[in-house]
Amino acid sequence: MNIVVIIPALNEEASIEKVISSIPENLVKEIIVVDNNSYDSTADAAKRAGATVITEKQLGYGAACLKGIHYLQDKEIDIVVFIDGDFSDYPEEIHLLVKPIIENQYDFVIGSRVSGKREKGALPVQSRAGSKIAGFLINLFWKVHYTDLGPFRAIKYDKLLQLNMNDRWFGWTVEMQIKAAKKKLKVLEVPVSYRKRIGKSKVTGTVKGTIMASIIILKTIFAQLFHD
Repeated sequence: MNIVVIIPALNEEASIEKVISSIPENLVKEIIVVDNNSYDSTADAAKRAGATVITEKQLGYGAACLKGIHYLQDKEIDIVVFIDGDFSDYPEEIHLLVKPIIENQYDFVIGSRVSGKREKGALPVQSRAGSKIAGFLINLFWKVHYTDLGPFRAIKYDKLLQLNMNDRWFGWTVEMQIKAAKKKLKVLEVPVSYRKRIGKSKVTGTVKGTIMASIIILKTIFAQLFHD
């Protein structure tokens, strides 16, 4: 199958080469790094590591992901994998996410940091609490159980396009999971390993980032509740 990886990245110069070099070459057709207007050398580092680099100047996690999807137009793609550029996930575990799809059992596989092995302190309490609250609301409204909103995920390309993703900020992951529930996709969570990221988180690393992300996630959930 043709598998591509999209890595949204903002100022990940110190980690992006580690992420790219850890992705199994025999499994992935292309690695796309979407430089989200970094002011460091993220783009140059990604190019050195062999990735295709494109730029999204509008800041926003979802904006970068959408730019990566747009780049895939007219290409022969079967599966899209999303992973962060901070080296907190283990890229070598991509096979855990794509195998259930390749075997044609599932449409969408999410790496759960909550149920996997993780380094102490890698997943802050605010992240665990946010995932728990979001998971509770999604289960309440759409009867699908999620343990995590982790960014490490794989989805069939055609199913991804059907979701018609729109969020350009921190609501990206929860929007995808809600729309997958609405579309009744075959969804699976698998445990993945997790470690402390390289560098400071743009979300949980600051009080402002945590509050902003929480508001956007809750807003996304309730917006989807009243949207067909």
